[in-house]
Amino acid sequence: MPHIHTQPGQHDHTVTAYIVRTDANEPRILLHMHRKLGKLLPPGGHIELDETPWAALAHELREETGYELDQMMVLQPKLRITQQELSPHATLHPQPLFINTHDIPTDHYHTDICYALTTNSEPRHAIDEGESTDIRWLTRRELIELDDDLIWSNTRNAYLALLDRFLGEWEQVPATEFLVEK
Repeated sequence: MPHIHTQPGQHDHTVTAYIVRTDANEPRILLHMHRKLGKLLPPGGHIELDETPWAALAHELREETGYELDQMMVLQPKLRITQQELSPHATLHPQPLFINTHDIPTDHYHTDICYALTTNSEPRHAIDEGESTDIRWLTRRELIELDDDLIWSNTRNAYLALLDRFLGEWEQVPATEFLVEK
């Protein structure tokens, strides 16, 4: 989806999936080469006007990686509110790993909800036409050794925090435990 807000200083809302593959001897992180920016980024994209952030994450995962939510676990803090504790009229979404706002070269901003996901399988589907097919699964060492021109420091640092602290501390919860509907 194109940017909704195109005037200087405006914000678009986006989602990002920091994905760790856990079925090898060493965890590997997923990055893809962004076609327009020429940088390695985790999958993600804009939240469309008619969808929740979790629904946006589900559709971006499918389009950019070929994964479905039922192939994923979402990392969640051990102490958290549950759907049963909320009103039946409110839909609980996963706790993000973090939320940040960053500028985009076109003089506007993205406020990005970033989720931590794990998987131990191959994607079920092919990547959608028009999406980047330069997908890379990197070990921690390979992530550190990436040339600074290929990755923004905040992307590298977020993945390092995920690998070094959150992967071992937060619980892996089936991603389908959270509803994409409103």
